This record gives sequence, C-alpha cells and structure tokens, in this order.
Amino acid sequence: MGWWTFLQDEVLGMRWLSRLIGQGLTALGLDVSGRLGGSVLFFLYDTVKILVLLGVLIFLISYVQSFFPPERSRRILGRFHGLGANCVAALLGTVTPFCSCSSIPLFIGFTSAGLPLGVTFSFLISSPMVDLGSLVLLMSVFGGRVAVVYVVLGLVIAVLGGTLIERLHLEGEVEEFIRRATMADGPQEQLRIRDRLRYAWGQVVQTARKVLPYVLVGVALGAVIHNWIPEAFIVGLLGENNPFGVVLAALAGIPMYADIFGTIPIAEALLAKGAQLGVVLAFMMGVTTLSLPSMIMLRKAVKPKLLGIFIAICTVGIMLVGYFFNAISPLLL
Repeated sequence: MGWWTFLQDEVLGMRWLSRLIGQGLTALGLDVSGRLGGSVLFFLYDTVKILVLLGVLIFLISYVQSFFPPERSRRILGRFHGLGANCVAALLGTVTPFCSCSSIPLFIGFTSAGLPLGVTFSFLISSPMVDLGSLVLLMSVFGGRVAVVYVVLGLVIAVLGGTLIERLHLEGEVEEFIRRATMADGPQEQLRIRDRLRYAWGQVVQTARKVLPYVLVGVALGAVIHNWIPEAFIVGLLGENNPFGVVLAALAGIPMYADIFGTIPIAEALLAKGAQLGVVLAFMMGVTTLSLPSMIMLRKAVKPKLLGIFIAICTVGIMLVGYFFNAISPLLL
C-alpha cells in the first residue's frame, strides 16, 4: 500500500474504523453482510467518520478563518478589479462558512459595502460549493483526483457566474435597503493564539449542533440506499443508460437543505449502487448551492430577476459539471 493510498483509505477514509465496528457488531451476533447488519454498520461508521472529520476540519479552517473577519475580507476584495477580483472572491469563499445560508449574511455585508455585484456573487457561489472541508471529505470517499477536479470546476462556476452577473449590470436588482446600508469600518481586534483556538473550538461546537440532524438524516438515507434499494433501480434511474440523470439529480437537490457533511453519505451510497459519478456530484452541488431555504433568504436581499438569473447560472453550471464528470469518470475512478 502506497503512502497516498494509505492517506486516502486509512486516514481520510478511516477504513480501520469500519473494520473495528464490523468486528464489534459481529461479536454481538449481527451479520454485517446482511441488510440489517449492513445498514447498522453503514450508519455507525459513516456517522462517526463524518463527525470526526467535521470536528478536525472545522477547527483547522475556523482557525484560519479567524484571520479573515468580514471587514478584512472586504478590504482584500476591494484591492482587486475585473476578473482578478472574481477569482479572489471565489478563493476567499473556500475559507468561509460551510453552507449557503451562513454565507448569505456575508454576501449582504459585502454588497452593502459597495463591492461589485459580480464579485460578491462569485463569493456566494464558491462558499458553500467548494470550501476546504469539501475537498478533504471528497478525498475520503471519491479519491484525490475527483476531489481536486470538483473543487477546480466549482471555482470555475463561481468565477464565470460572477463575471456574467457583472456584465449584465444588475445592480438595480438588489433590494434598496441593501444598497443604502453601510458596513462598519472600525479597527479589527488583534487576537492572540489562545483567542483563535477558543474561537475555532466554539465554531466546532456551534457547527456540530447545527449540522448533526442533517448528518444523521443523510447517513440514514445512505444506509437505506446502500442496503435496501435494489441496484437495478438506481442504475436505471441514475446510471449511464439515462442521459437525463444529471438533470434529475441537480433538480432533486434544490428543495433539500444540507451541507457537504450531510450529502456525502447519500452520494457515497448512490455511487456504490451504480449511479454515475457526474450524477452524484451534481446532486451534491445542487443541495449545497441552491437549497430552498437559502434561496428564500437570498430573495430578501435581491429582486426576483437577479435571483432567477443566479439560480439559472448555477443550475446550468452544475449540470455541465455533472456531464463533464460522466465523460471523464473512467479516468478518475
């Protein structure tokens, strides 16, 4: 076993944990190769794995994020112009909150501060779609090549989407109270290492409380898909014989609300049952980027025309990414 395989399987994928839980369930008399035992194994293993990775990732990323409070992020973005500003905004989105609902308040603050609309939308697209946590979690399930390509394409959607919105000159489609608001420009407190560690731990606790229900629901759905839904059904609906699988997956993800931590176990189970890679990733992008609750929140800040254009850009981009992954999946898996 090479070092990369060991990192992917035993460290990120925590396969040792699956073996340990399987041995424990077998000792208790549960057949882990059967439907019930397999479901229990899937639920326990994925729940513990995701929560452990979640805790470590959020702690590390929140520590980094403590160096980028909203006002400092605004100043950084304000130094760039044109396409470069969109690229920086998309990259900055990778070290910000983990779901679209928590990104929208920052988007509103940046817009209120007078940043170009396209730049703020590049941030809004990338923040839930391609945060650093998604990179590590995707590596733990799909491998490094899939994770890197996913993040790169997510950043491309963010940059191109924000650039297109900028070219359409839709500033008048932002609600008036957002355009008239101002962001405070006071001095930023210099945090000590202890303060940053305390902040990072607080973010772990806060995020864990918020996402735990979605993780449990996601893992439970993944266990059902993995052990109870016939493989032929998944293949027929989301396999290569259905050219509209990507469209179905992207649209199915929109009414849901979850983040990357809740969608990973569902995606993992769908892929194991024969769904195409692009279909699975399109579903994940749809859930994390275009969830119904976040669109309701965004509607309070922008008018219907801009909201519709944003949804259309993201939906088309997600579908293109899905079909692209379907085409290159033999090279990645």
